[in-house]
Order: sequence, then C-alpha cells, then structure tokens
Amino acid sequence: MSGGLRAHGGRERPVAFVTGASRGVGKACAIELAREGFDVALTARTVHEGEAREHSSTINASDKSPLPGSLTTTAAAVEAAGGRALVLPADLLEPTTLLSGVDRVITEWGGVDLFLNNARYVGAGHIDVLLDTPVEVIARHLQGNILTPLEVTRRLLPGMIGQGGGTIVFVTSASGYTDPPGKAGEGGWGMGYGISKAGAHRIPGFLKAEHERDGIRAFLVHPGLTATERIEQDMKAFGFEGGAPVDVIAKVVSWLATSDDADALTGTNIEAQFLCAERGLLPGWGGPTANAHALRYDRSGANLEALEAALRGSSRAQRPD
Repeated sequence: MSGGLRAHGGRERPVAFVTGASRGVGKACAIELAREGFDVALTARTVHEGEAREHSSTINASDKSPLPGSLTTTAAAVEAAGGRALVLPADLLEPTTLLSGVDRVITEWGGVDLFLNNARYVGAGHIDVLLDTPVEVIARHLQGNILTPLEVTRRLLPGMIGQGGGTIVFVTSASGYTDPPGKAGEGGWGMGYGISKAGAHRIPGFLKAEHERDGIRAFLVHPGLTATERIEQDMKAFGFEGGAPVDVIAKVVSWLATSDDADALTGTNIEAQFLCAERGLLPGWGGPTANAHALRYDRSGANLEALEAALRGSSRAQRPD
C-alpha cells in the first residue's frame, strides 16, 4: 500500500468524503476510489433517481427536469466496486447538513483520509451577465463554492492532523483563473461562478503553507470540459458540449489519493486531462482535444519559479509585484 493510500487512525481501509457524488465527476471518482480500496461517504441533494430540483443556468428560465443520477445509484456502484458506501443527503447552502455528515462519518467510520470537494452551487445565475444577476444570487455561489467547503475543511482538519495526515482535493475551474472568452451566454460564464471559483482556487495553497508539515496534502484539480450529464442536458444551449470522459478525472483523483509521487504537487493546480495523458492513467483514451473556447490553461500551479526564470531570460524583464 502506497503512502498516499495508507489508512490513518488504525483503520483497515481509507475513508473518502465526496461531495456532489450523485452524478458526473463526483460519482465517477467515488466509484474509482472504491476500486482502489476506499470506503466512500457520499453527499449531494439528489437521493433517489427522478427527483426534480431547479437547475436552470439562467434566471430567465426555469428547469426542474430530473437529471440522471442519485446518491442511491452511486452507493450501489461503490458497493459493487468493493467499498462501503454511506449516503449523506446534504445541501451546500445549508452548511450544517455537510457538517453533520462529517460528524457521522467520523463517528461511524473513525475518521476521513480524503476530502474531495467536488460539489458546486447549482442554480440560476451560472450563465447570466452581472446586470441580470441579483447580488443575493452571487452570494449563493460564494456560500456554496467557498464558504461551505471551508467549513467542512475546518471540521476535518483537526482529525486529519491528529491521525497523522490526510488529503484534500478541490475541483476547480478555468473560470477561477482566466477571463471568459465572451460574455455569459456567448461563450462565457456568470460572474458569481467565476469569482467563487477564483476564491476556492486559492485554498489548497494556504493549506500547504499552514499544514504540509502536519501531513496534509492539498490539491486543485481542473477537469476541463468533461462529458457529464449536466453538460449533455443543460449546457448545449450555451455552446458547451462534449468533453473528456468522467473516468479521466476519476483516474487523476485516485492517483493523487494513492501515489507518493503526488506529494510534490501539493498546493498546486493539476490540469487533469494533461496529467492523465502524460501518465497514461486511462489506457485507450486519446488525450485532451482542443477546447472550443480559447482558454489559457494553468499548468504551473502556484509555482513562480518558471515565470521568474523566463523573466530573467529577457533583458527588458522586471520582477513581478
């Protein structure tokens, strides 16, 4: 068993706490982690298939059509893959539901070795321009994408430190580190989504600075365009379609959770599709394809050495602030 996979606190099997596990990237990661020997606690709002909730990307329309996926479906797949599953219904806008889930996992399973913060706020305002977006909608993005994950992280950290270590993975977005190629609805995204993802993008670097010596490994993972159920059902209307298989991101998260080689990447951003291709984590997958929009990928994480070396190589360069 590698250093990354080692269960802490005397547990025989490592434990993962996965948010947004009812479908898409979260579901795929939960199943892959179970294959790699994890027991998995699963959180999301959708408990059973066919539940209807508002998931329109714009405040100008309503869409409560059921999306494929549920916690019970994911739980069955986790158990089929060899892991135990614990279903924990929760809502990012109600932090106590997530914190109660953390407490239950700690009580019933003895602790958490991996926190995968995959969920994001789903609701109107994701693809709306600022003047069409009430500030309270932006506040929901900030609550769901930054504040609630921080509360969960704070709840988990003491136990992780006390048991000798743990891994924290934040699923990030290019919207958090680059400007949109157009306005929302014309190839871009809403400001609430972008600024909330930008805030969350800074968290693993702080965790590295504050807790790497405590055995905490913290990563950002950018999936890139990924073929999830929501992309298929919701986002085609806004020009987003296709993408890499969800198994690409699942393989990368599993590698981060189980490989000692990942230690050197703590605190940085990992472009999942590139890393998966470079390391051959998903045999038979052809690798990243050109994005439909001209995005500047962040392949350097928080590391400034390469930038500074490039600047030193130019006679006109000045040291950045």
